[in-house]
Amino acid sequence: MNRFRRAVGLVGGAALVAGVVATSTPATAAPAPSALAPVQAFLADQLGTLSAAVPTTVLVHGTDIAAARSAVAATGMSTTTEFEQIGVVVARGTADQVTAARGEPGVTYLEGNAPISFADSTSNLATRGAEAVDTLTGANGPALDGSGVSVAVIDSGVDPTHPYLQDADGTDAVVASLKSVCLDESTTTTDCVVPVPTIVDTDTLSGGGHGTHVNGIVAGRPTTLTDGTQLQGAAPGASLVSISTGAVLLIVGADSALNWVLENHDHPCGEGVSADVCPPIKVTNNSYGPTGGGAFDPNSATVKLQRALADEGVVTVWAAGNDGGDGSASLTNPPGQDPTGGIISVASYYDEATGTRDGAVSEYSSRGLSTDASTWPDLSAPGEDITSSCRLYLPICATGLQPQNGPGPLDVGTFNTISGTSMAAPHIAGIVAQLFQADPTATPAEVEAALVGTAYRYTDGAAYQTVGDRTTSFDKGTGLVDVVAAVQALLAD
Repeated sequence: MNRFRRAVGLVGGAALVAGVVATSTPATAAPAPSALAPVQAFLADQLGTLSAAVPTTVLVHGTDIAAARSAVAATGMSTTTEFEQIGVVVARGTADQVTAARGEPGVTYLEGNAPISFADSTSNLATRGAEAVDTLTGANGPALDGSGVSVAVIDSGVDPTHPYLQDADGTDAVVASLKSVCLDESTTTTDCVVPVPTIVDTDTLSGGGHGTHVNGIVAGRPTTLTDGTQLQGAAPGASLVSISTGAVLLIVGADSALNWVLENHDHPCGEGVSADVCPPIKVTNNSYGPTGGGAFDPNSATVKLQRALADEGVVTVWAAGNDGGDGSASLTNPPGQDPTGGIISVASYYDEATGTRDGAVSEYSSRGLSTDASTWPDLSAPGEDITSSCRLYLPICATGLQPQNGPGPLDVGTFNTISGTSMAAPHIAGIVAQLFQADPTATPAEVEAALVGTAYRYTDGAAYQTVGDRTTSFDKGTGLVDVVAAVQALLAD
């Protein structure tokens, strides 16, 4: 199975509090030094092996951006970039400088620049998404196809010229294309996300193809292949904002993409571009995560960014992971475990290539710990044997099971079939666009509540349990997403 995963150590770390040093005269004893800020486990390990003169990249979290900036300046580190709204400065410094930053006023957490790597059309019948497009309309008047909403896809990139991403009139589904350039430790720029012309293919590196496949699942336009197969994405009218992270990167690159969305979601193509041409971003798709799951870290920049996005009306969707499991341990993607409303973890469902709603939870789909509901996926979406845009000569696409030719005479091997929770998450991202089209005033928490509260309870796998206000399970969450029912529930509130 194809995976887009972040290979990181478990997130953790605890504050080391210096003790009070007593003097011979208790009445004039020196005050206790300030507590040292906690350090992420990955960074702590890195600092233990780093040569004295070798700099590393660190995310300095402060009570606000001024505190983080002050700490970087006071310790002599150099700034790489900033996540201003969550009070984080990304900086370069030696182990001694990073250690010294722990004691600076207002510093709350130090996080390392952990590495990231790839994890490895009947589906729209199973979700009732095609039915929603055919029978329902959005608040803006057109069919409920996600129009008027942009989806930000943070992935390996996109081929914007792919036939699946072209409207019948030649208009591109991709309205903005960007590239996260903070990909390695040698980066010196403070502008980590830069625009790329929307005619440029950004999905050509060693892991190329993954992002183009994911973009097609979100918003592929109605297309008939040469063999007569008819395809469309979950939200075939939605607009796409692609932020390419390349094939191999570090967490600063992915977090920089989330931070760009936080700063630009209202006007992703620039202040002067009409929303009719380039709609606001209302949801991000994130098909990456750590191998083998890990502990949820509320102190991480990723979590702070996605919570800030939720506060500003943007849903964050995560692939649950492709590590399987039996419930004896949590193997789900840590950021997706965030209980904040509007942050959604997606398991993979197999519709048996028939569109059935009574299929199976995919064997590879990551399970949570059966005794800890906070680690369970929120719901399921089709992720197994999914056909989408994928040029055969690209590495990820070459692993597909069934290359197919596109609609044009030159579109040879331009579609392929791939499996993974990386394919399940973009179904939900597209469906979220449909829900925001139906009710533009909805909050991220209301959108998630509509999705999980109406999910179809297919019976394969673990038994459902009542946990709080949810009926859910450790392998498939609340069940298979049901677009029509979710829209109806959202509009009824």
